[in-house]
Amino acid sequence: MSQLTGRVVGTERRPNTTHEFHFWTGLEAQIGIGSIVKVVADAQTVYGVVVEGFSYTDLVSPLHDYIGADADPGAGAHAPSLRPEIRLYSAAVLRREPEEPVQPVPMGAVYLADDTDVVVGLRMDSYVGVEDETGVPLGIYTSGGLEARVYLDADFLLGPEAAHLNITGVSGLATKTSLVEFLLASVFEHLPESKGSVAAVCFNVKGPDLLFLDQPGELDEDDRHMYELLAVPPEPFKDVRFFAPYRADGWNLNTLRTHADLMGSVRPLRWGLKEVMQFSEVLLTRDDLDAKADALIDFIRDRVLDQRFGPEGGQPVMRNHLVRTFRDLEDWFDDVLASCEASGSDRWMTHHTATIRKVRNRLNGIVSRAHGLVVNDDAVSDLPWGEFEDRAVYVIDVANVEPEAQDLVFARVVSRLREGLESGTLGVKNVIVFADELNKYAPSDGPDTYVRKMLLDISERGRYLGLVMFGAQQFRSQVHRRVVGNCGSAVYGRMDMDELATPGYSVLSPATKTKLASLPKGDLMVRHPHFTQPIFIRFPKPAVMRGRDGIEMFPPRQEMPFEDAVAHGLRRIDGRVRVNEVKDLIAGRERSEVLQAFHHTERASPADALAFFRSRLRKSVSSESVGPPQRAVSVPDDPYAGD
Repeated sequence: MSQLTGRVVGTERRPNTTHEFHFWTGLEAQIGIGSIVKVVADAQTVYGVVVEGFSYTDLVSPLHDYIGADADPGAGAHAPSLRPEIRLYSAAVLRREPEEPVQPVPMGAVYLADDTDVVVGLRMDSYVGVEDETGVPLGIYTSGGLEARVYLDADFLLGPEAAHLNITGVSGLATKTSLVEFLLASVFEHLPESKGSVAAVCFNVKGPDLLFLDQPGELDEDDRHMYELLAVPPEPFKDVRFFAPYRADGWNLNTLRTHADLMGSVRPLRWGLKEVMQFSEVLLTRDDLDAKADALIDFIRDRVLDQRFGPEGGQPVMRNHLVRTFRDLEDWFDDVLASCEASGSDRWMTHHTATIRKVRNRLNGIVSRAHGLVVNDDAVSDLPWGEFEDRAVYVIDVANVEPEAQDLVFARVVSRLREGLESGTLGVKNVIVFADELNKYAPSDGPDTYVRKMLLDISERGRYLGLVMFGAQQFRSQVHRRVVGNCGSAVYGRMDMDELATPGYSVLSPATKTKLASLPKGDLMVRHPHFTQPIFIRFPKPAVMRGRDGIEMFPPRQEMPFEDAVAHGLRRIDGRVRVNEVKDLIAGRERSEVLQAFHHTERASPADALAFFRSRLRKSVSSESVGPPQRAVSVPDDPYAGD
């Protein structure tokens, strides 16, 4: 039952309005900024959330108290009577019943909200406790000893009504990554069957943050109590796949998840010409390209790549080509330029030789600029496109990758996700993409990059496809307005006062800003389409191992020499492989040959990895030593020996 705590009051200087009201309470009332209250009057019931607080006594001026205490601050303890004091609070209207007519809040008793009041006041009764329930638990509203569950509407979190979630807060104190980890677990557990299957793709851009989602974390009793209250299992994710490109050497994976006990779940990202060509604009700046270069790149993409090209098809080159790798492309460029020299012309099929040389240098430079991710051969490794599984998490580790290669990974993966959802061939119906540091990928100023245009497109059209973005950053004001503006839900952890001074937070009261600047870990402010005002909640720690704890428990191994890396890589595929046997097999062979065979084995993941690896190597020719002849050869006497 609701607890009576105060009464609405309106004065000439501070009247009540249709959107705000004031009420007084006693000193013992458990009311604070963010508390949800209910006003009960004869004609209507009004729900509100406290946004400001004041304290009053009967003093007209501070000078009166100063004189009454004889300028002694300690005299108050010996005063014959205590001055009367009241607390006055201002509350923003959340909801009213009936909804019409919209009138100023009437005088009436004020009660602290109970569980039912929280559900009704936040308009959660339209999607929680109904036949077609779509509520996804986010956290717990706590005030006055109450623990009320707060839900987000899946239709407004994953679409189609609205979509996307944006998280803002100071690094290390706002628990942005922790919230995403918990919310993903909540979505996986509570997403209604009518919404279909769902998977998550997480880009790890900072250290080991997301590299141990399959390992259990430490939870205290309070956290376990919240998990039980929210009906979310306190356990790590059951199905997690990790992906990372190689380092520049080509045989050590560029990730911190390299402990022997964990490497089995890490798969390489290794892209060739076909995978990169569609997104070459990401690695080529506008200073590199112009309309003529764009035309040649489009020609290569549409008329040359993965097609037979040569004299047999009537093309003006001297040799036949089938361009599938960067090596093939280099050979094709050599032939094109040689054909121009042979004909004495400075043009080839309307393209000037200067443009051809320029594009050749830029495209061939992609391999060196994104070495370890982009390769010369055709032994590529990729995400399981078309085979995404329900309630699975796909972590792509690009924390130690060059910024240009990060942009390429982000652009290609998200674009392929969009294409798969549009065609219905991805394997799941909904995909949640988590991207941290949005102020880097979609800044509010700077050049209009390919990645930023793609993020804008997702924020505006993704909800119709089932492609949902969970984005995070320290400074929301530095992210493109259309990206954050299209996020149906927003969460704020502890904030920096400089950020709160920007115009985007002018709608918040000074008291709310002060609370945001001092929030403890685990406390958040939430804005959701059903909530007419921001609400403060608390959520439990995620049930997965923190990155820094994972590094201590599973320390990454040092970079391995070539032979050891290949041997252990094959053991990762097939535990029966013996290291010494692999070393003997590859001894004396060219590294390029061994690496290509190794990467083909990785891509195939055969049951007998060593046999498959051996079959990809060139046959070695056995040599045998020739001994001395079995019989003597007669040599005639030298007729001149006696001369």
